[in-house]
Amino acid sequence: MDEQAPAFQEPSRLERTFNRAFGALVGLGLGPRDYYLLQVRGRKSGRLFSTPVNVIELQGTRFLVAPRGRTQWVRNGEVAGEVALKRGRDTRRFRLRAVPDIGKPSVLRAYLDRFKLTVQRYFPVPAGSPPAVFASIASRYPVFELLPVNHER
Repeated sequence: MDEQAPAFQEPSRLERTFNRAFGALVGLGLGPRDYYLLQVRGRKSGRLFSTPVNVIELQGTRFLVAPRGRTQWVRNGEVAGEVALKRGRDTRRFRLRAVPDIGKPSVLRAYLDRFKLTVQRYFPVPAGSPPAVFASIASRYPVFELLPVNHER
């Protein structure tokens, strides 16, 4: 795999179709426990967009990783400052805190190790690599700490 691959990998038509179908199932509460339907407002249109995502938890902190790089949900989330994660009837809002590149290697390693069957193709290093290997590619992968939004307003 090329370490100089583009910062964003556009999904194919088949992948978009699969994501819609899988996202619908995850939104209904089906699928693995670490999968959620991410919902975010479009930065230009204001429309609500949804996509299935994986959430990784490390030492009690939840992280959202963008294995395809600076996707539309990443850009929309950065502008909105928050996203919602839906699974079945449960929808929770989170503020996004961007993790600096220096803090990404251990999160990226844990993410790739946990979800290697679905995301290995987006990483130029194999699952199981030491965190230090991820330092050279960390800038290509947005990582966000998920901070719960207080439901009371």
